[in-house]
Amino acid sequence: MTSPSFTPADLTKRELFADPYPLYHALRGQSPVRYIGIPASEAIGNAPVWSWGLLKFEDAYAALRDHATFSSDNPHAGQFGPKLVLIQDDPPRHTHFRRLVNRAFTLRRVEALEPWITEIANGLLDEMGEGVHDLVESYAVPLPVRVIARLLGIPGDDYATFKRWSDAFLSTVPIQANERLQNLQEMVAYFGRMAAARRAHGADDLISALVEADVEGEALQDWEILGFCILLLIAGNETTTNLLGNLLHALSARPDLWQKLREDRSAVETVIEESLRYESPVQRLFRWATRDVEISGVRMGRGDRVTIFYGAANRDPRVFANPDELRLDRDLRNHVAFGAGIHYCLGAPLARAEARISLNAFLDRFAALSPGAAEGVRQTESPVVLGFKHLPLSLDPST
Repeated sequence: MTSPSFTPADLTKRELFADPYPLYHALRGQSPVRYIGIPASEAIGNAPVWSWGLLKFEDAYAALRDHATFSSDNPHAGQFGPKLVLIQDDPPRHTHFRRLVNRAFTLRRVEALEPWITEIANGLLDEMGEGVHDLVESYAVPLPVRVIARLLGIPGDDYATFKRWSDAFLSTVPIQANERLQNLQEMVAYFGRMAAARRAHGADDLISALVEADVEGEALQDWEILGFCILLLIAGNETTTNLLGNLLHALSARPDLWQKLREDRSAVETVIEESLRYESPVQRLFRWATRDVEISGVRMGRGDRVTIFYGAANRDPRVFANPDELRLDRDLRNHVAFGAGIHYCLGAPLARAEARISLNAFLDRFAALSPGAAEGVRQTESPVVLGFKHLPLSLDPST
């Protein structure tokens, strides 16, 4: 059986977003690869936007750690909605902004939330019961949205709307351009109203903290508050939804591992970390070169767009032996599912806690987790994330 033939142009093909790993393996030896990151039909000014793709672990890790050379400050940010602070900022702004919200995501604050998260998880499982359920719709979407909604101070019952906004923000499907714009406008208007309400009547939540905050003696501007809210909503729900879906899908295909975890919970956190590596919820993010630089013998110019492929780095066989296998005997300290360097995911402790609480809740209740009659459906609207739109699984209760 021959291996499929791929070219760098395939990095933007939607049909490969659901399973990009054969493509990564085929191109990793050529990395960095140059490809059209944004076709002319979708680019500003109708000119194609070229990008360098980093698929080797050592190259991706080095770029993530070197924010001075590989900047997160997107020169086109803000043209289709508020600029996302933190993720599209560099120091010193990034340092100030991160300090504003960092305490909300510390291990101590997350641990204080865990009893409430456990209550939400068990409530969702009570509603589901046994049998076949779409675990994305019934669990993986509502849990993380309700958690981040509580931190922001917005109604968690609006989780379906928040998920629709998140999907629209991340989508790159041209035919949905008008629908995407409408969703972005709705999201901006919603958070504008929330911020105005906090100015009138403060509360103990993140939106109030942003409204009342100052950076070097100056209050945040409205677009900065909106950018913060949008980032926290999207990053706080989309990545964790994908983590939960990918994790439960992987375990449904491994009944022996499910039974092992039921009998010995000491491996739960290891399974979560290996799932993060094996099917990284975030597959790629972007940087811009601030100077001429050479990586793996390839010269990149100042201003060049650089795509860091988290998913490819986490399956680099030079770092992770037999990378296409889910194994519990790896050294997972350096996987880049949450990034690295100053932009390491702010919400990583919260995402890990939600995954741990969820997995233990499922293990407590169900003797087996197995695929339903219909197959799961991966999302193919965005190259940035890897996850499921639908995941029907059969839940067999403990006897």
